[in-house]
Amino acid sequence: MNGILRAVGARPEDQRKLLLMAPVFFICGIAEMLNYNSFMTLFNQRFGSEFLPYVYAAEAFILPLEAWLLSWLASRLPKPKLMRVMYAMMVGIVGVNAAILITLEGLGMDARWFYPVLFIASSFVVRQQTLLLWSLAIDLCSTQQAKRLMPVFVGSATLGGATAGLLAQLISLAFGPVVIYTVGGLLLLLVWRRYRKVISDFLVPISLRMEAASVEEETIGAGAVFKHALRSPFLLMVILLMTMMPALYFLMEYEFLSIARLSYVNEQAFSQFFGMITMILFVLAFLLQLVSGRLMEKLGASQMLTIIAGVYVLSFAGAVIFGGGAAAMPVISLGYMLLYLLLYYSAEPSYQLFFKTLPLAQRDSYRFAAQGIAASAGILLGAGMQFLHAGLGLSWQLLSVIGLAGSALLLVLAWYGRKLYMHELVRSVSSMSAADIADSFDEISMNPAAMEEARRLLDHPSDTAREIGIQLIGRLHDPKDLPLLLRLLEDGNDRIRIAAIRAMSLAGADLPAMAQIAKLLEDPDDALRTEGVRAIARMKQLKEQAFFFLRQKLLDRHPSVVAEAVKAMYSLGKEQSYEACREVIDRILEEGGEASVYMCGAIADLELTAFIPAIIKLTEDPHPAARVSAIRALGKLRSEDLIPLLLPKLSRMDEEMLSASTIAFVDIGQPSVKPLLASLPDAPAKHWSSAVMALSELLGEEDMRGGLTQEALGRLSELGKAADYGAALRVCGKEKLASLADMRWHEVRLLVFKGIWAMLAKLTDERAVEVIRTGVTHAEEEYRSNALEVLSEGFGDRRISQAMVISLELETMARPKMERDEAMTLLEAALHGSDDWWREMANEALAERKGDMAVTNEGQIMNRLNKVVFLKQVPYFSDLSLEELGLIAGVAEEETISDEDILLKRGEPQSAMYVIVEGNIELTSVSAAGWEGTIGVLGPGDVCGVTSALDGSPSTVTAQSLLGDARVLKLSGDDVSRLVRLYPEIGIGLLRASFARIRLLEEMMMRIDS
Repeated sequence: MNGILRAVGARPEDQRKLLLMAPVFFICGIAEMLNYNSFMTLFNQRFGSEFLPYVYAAEAFILPLEAWLLSWLASRLPKPKLMRVMYAMMVGIVGVNAAILITLEGLGMDARWFYPVLFIASSFVVRQQTLLLWSLAIDLCSTQQAKRLMPVFVGSATLGGATAGLLAQLISLAFGPVVIYTVGGLLLLLVWRRYRKVISDFLVPISLRMEAASVEEETIGAGAVFKHALRSPFLLMVILLMTMMPALYFLMEYEFLSIARLSYVNEQAFSQFFGMITMILFVLAFLLQLVSGRLMEKLGASQMLTIIAGVYVLSFAGAVIFGGGAAAMPVISLGYMLLYLLLYYSAEPSYQLFFKTLPLAQRDSYRFAAQGIAASAGILLGAGMQFLHAGLGLSWQLLSVIGLAGSALLLVLAWYGRKLYMHELVRSVSSMSAADIADSFDEISMNPAAMEEARRLLDHPSDTAREIGIQLIGRLHDPKDLPLLLRLLEDGNDRIRIAAIRAMSLAGADLPAMAQIAKLLEDPDDALRTEGVRAIARMKQLKEQAFFFLRQKLLDRHPSVVAEAVKAMYSLGKEQSYEACREVIDRILEEGGEASVYMCGAIADLELTAFIPAIIKLTEDPHPAARVSAIRALGKLRSEDLIPLLLPKLSRMDEEMLSASTIAFVDIGQPSVKPLLASLPDAPAKHWSSAVMALSELLGEEDMRGGLTQEALGRLSELGKAADYGAALRVCGKEKLASLADMRWHEVRLLVFKGIWAMLAKLTDERAVEVIRTGVTHAEEEYRSNALEVLSEGFGDRRISQAMVISLELETMARPKMERDEAMTLLEAALHGSDDWWREMANEALAERKGDMAVTNEGQIMNRLNKVVFLKQVPYFSDLSLEELGLIAGVAEEETISDEDILLKRGEPQSAMYVIVEGNIELTSVSAAGWEGTIGVLGPGDVCGVTSALDGSPSTVTAQSLLGDARVLKLSGDDVSRLVRLYPEIGIGLLRASFARIRLLEEMMMRIDS
């Protein structure tokens, strides 16, 4: 299966979606073309191809009503229900038509009036079936996944069309078009169950709620479209192209059907011939899919349309030349197939790119309105040209001449439209998004005038315009643009200078260019020096000179520049460079700290496994960032020695280090699997969550549904029992511990669910999981209940999802009253559980300690639980989770301050903040007038020294113990800063309390002055 996925360009995470949806596209492709083959045969043979213009004219008037009906349904039905209703409508229409056809056939009746109805109704089914499937695929796939899977879906539908052609021929040998039509309907019914499963598994979860913020866009009606078109030759050209291409195709189709009818009078023979044409057509379509992407990439959208218009000319020229002879049938059949393929598989995506030049707010409105106008106009124009023969009796030769003249006009439009498009593209480039620039780059790069316009943007007064010009030039990689980009190194905007360096093609740069770039190596800006190092490293043709400049940067003042210089020196491939770098790497790794953060990244990028022992030592570095970077580097280097180092520490890690460890396990790969699986039983929640997330990436679906699923179910079962720990502690009279136990239950559930969501994302669809994950805890009742309903239906894995629903409903369920014996038994069980917090709480309660746990006996050291219970009562930390409180308790040092000892001294910087546990701390300061006085006295639960500890500024007050000893918890500024960075809630709490303290100080200072 992995080999098949690689062959089609998909990834393992695409497997389930691919296996569900590709058969839907394949079978629906067969059904669609059987439907088309049979109703066209029946209409052509039993009603007459000469009436096609009238039917097409009727369709042109029906299309707006059809669009109104679908818009009305879409506004009143949720997307999943709309998709189901639309499919049911299609099956119903085909079923009713098939029943009528079979009845007429059985009774030997010839109701000619029915065949135009059959044509219009079946045409609606074919049209909407295509739109429905592509809409479903686009909705279900993220942008990147769509790029991988859409070609597979297109290929599946195309192969389905080819199969339909073969089936139509085989069925025609013994039966007729009525049976072909019926088989198409049965195939639609056959795939109905799988279609519903696709919707329930992927679309229902995604459509629960649209999370993205809606942007009000200016809508454009049909009248406004005409006004825009009349004012803009480019927009008028787009509508004309979208109108004339299908109109001329309808004319060629009319000629093909009419000549085929003359050649194959018997409808069975006609159906067989049409089946052969369908099979050939879709085989060609499949082959075209293999090259269409490359053709589009090489030629560009506008040039592709010019070539398509040329094929139109050749097709109608062939009809003019050979239309009256024996070669008419093959020539016109070939023209029909070519135009069908090019119109629906190449022209459609090509002129859709034209809308990229419109402002984003108007783009979709204009596109849909223009498509509606062009569709109706194209059908009417095509019907009008068909009527010249069917109604006015114009000869085939003259009709083909009209088609040739129209094709020549189309060619002129396409050629002139290309010029207009390039002009619009260049004109709008300064306001385009990065994604639009990427999509349109090939068009611009192939047009010299457009590139000259891009170069002129380098002198534009707008920084944004200059940046876009640099991006366009940089993607072209033309060495001739180097002087223009070197000139921008004098720009006043550092961002422009950095963009210019990145855009330079330096493979053929000379020594003066290197010298000019080397000036940046002494720039005050660290980012510019880093980009300068990278640029010089790209000048492989000047290795000796590059070595001279780069070696100096090994001693740069900023570690990021040094790390980049090491990477650049290694890229030179010289032994002399390696020796110089090794000395620097050894020194920095030995020193550790902040400098090692960047060096670890460089070592990982260069895959220098020789430094693994030194990096392993950094996992114990006092600097937190150094430990994190060491873990990341060892993961990228696939060091298996990291695994036993990390596993015992997972439960005590902060979020940043835990995330780095999880990614490291995945980077190491299969060697991580066995140790992670072995560590799961009795693992603390944080450890378990990290291990399961890593295993979800490393294991296949079958292995996940085995042992990992059982682990998840066991963990959810334990979570259900733990929901009563809070009630048990309340029965024992431990209210503070009970509130902590309830808090911990919610935290453990979040951790367990985090791992399970990762599992479900691999078993189903990542986007759907994210929507449900948000929905189950959403404040809006309807959204929450819908998400729970999806889970209860068995989303991903029925056993896991239903166990999750039970866990989510526990907090709202009424619990029976608990007896004391039952509570004691439950707490005894908690002593043997996997969570150390619940073990500590149970131990505390069972020991029946008395008094306020926050205030301990004299000389007694507070344990972690005592600290957490106390910190929870401090306003600074009252809103934090138990996990966050535990991290603070872990770095908090308990100290005793003797009577009148100074804790903070005014005018001197302090490296720590203090939380008062017991005793009193007096704050004094000096006013602007020179008066010294007491600002206030702090007691238990108050905090001092926050500002000075966080920013290193001198303290504005003096703090000392008053009326006896005081006990405090000391928190270093570095530890607090890191916790604030990892947990913004801590920073918000500190900020809120600091504002209150500032107001108090202002009031006190005013009293001193008075």
